[in-house]
Amino acid sequence: MPYKALMAIALVVAGISGTAWLLSADNDGEFGWLPSGGQPNLQETSAITGADRGSAAGKAVTQRPTEPSDNALGFMLASVAADYQRSARYPDYSIPLTADQAEAYQGNQYHPVALPLEGDGRFIVTLDKFRFTRGEPILVVASLSGRQVFGDTLSATLESATERDKADSADLHATEDSGYYQGSISSDHEPGEYRLIVEARVDGRPVRHVSSLSIEPDLGNFGGIDSPYVSGNDLVIPVRFDPDHAGYYALSAQLFNGQRALAQLSAEDSMGTGSGTLVLKAHGSVLANQDIQGQLQLRNLQLRQMPERPGDRTHYAFGPDDGYEFSPPDLGDLRDEPAVNTESEQRAALLRQLADKF
Repeated sequence: MPYKALMAIALVVAGISGTAWLLSADNDGEFGWLPSGGQPNLQETSAITGADRGSAAGKAVTQRPTEPSDNALGFMLASVAADYQRSARYPDYSIPLTADQAEAYQGNQYHPVALPLEGDGRFIVTLDKFRFTRGEPILVVASLSGRQVFGDTLSATLESATERDKADSADLHATEDSGYYQGSISSDHEPGEYRLIVEARVDGRPVRHVSSLSIEPDLGNFGGIDSPYVSGNDLVIPVRFDPDHAGYYALSAQLFNGQRALAQLSAEDSMGTGSGTLVLKAHGSVLANQDIQGQLQLRNLQLRQMPERPGDRTHYAFGPDDGYEFSPPDLGDLRDEPAVNTESEQRAALLRQLADKF
């Protein structure tokens, strides 16, 4: 039994050594548990596996990793062509939307950041949004948790992100809920990027929490929607907006049926001052096979005024928080057919031709 046990151990050791030699030859020293350096490593291995194997390993080290086969490249191109073909069936102005995408595409959400404190404490500042229209109050809520002792008020300072000039300041007062502070600060300042600094005193030392936000000019007023109608293979939704300044505007919104997200809609147009309309369209490819029940809703309306010159800021405006609800016209004529896009079809055909070459 001792002799058989020794033989079994020797075979295991030899097998592990041989595998390490083969792998190290293919990977040229990429395994951290083998000694570094090419030739000394091979000499140590050859003492177990034999001089001839050591010589073969020396040649293997100099070989380059094999290139992917032509079939792998062809498979990759075919996959890209198929993915592009699926996405190209929808027009740019009407893209299907999942619930997760609907949440991610909302353009004016502020995501709080927790500042860790000693003793498992946290310092969090929360805003109701990220972009504020000039003149509206900026509501600030701060929370402090942990074993430290805090005061009855926190200080909030608004300063420009570039010049770091102080624009405004206010106090946040403790609320009835323990550890929470609330107050507001003015946004009646020049449009641009700003830093909101909230300072607390924790065990007699100042602790600062810094957040980023932007102040936008008042671009105009949303006036609701006109009666939607079907044209061709599109549900057309005219959105009224009265801009204060002439320019090129881009509107995006999300189409819902109750709590179900249907599509991300977008439109762009040049507008003058006064009353105007931006036309959103939902294509038949995103609506034809949907079980539409009751009202449709247009939510998360975001308007962008595009810069007139390179380097200028893009300005933003937002529709009402509740969006717009409307009764859809008869959608029975809409068809689940790919959008006709000559350029996209040409690109998809080129990708398929490349894939067929391999």
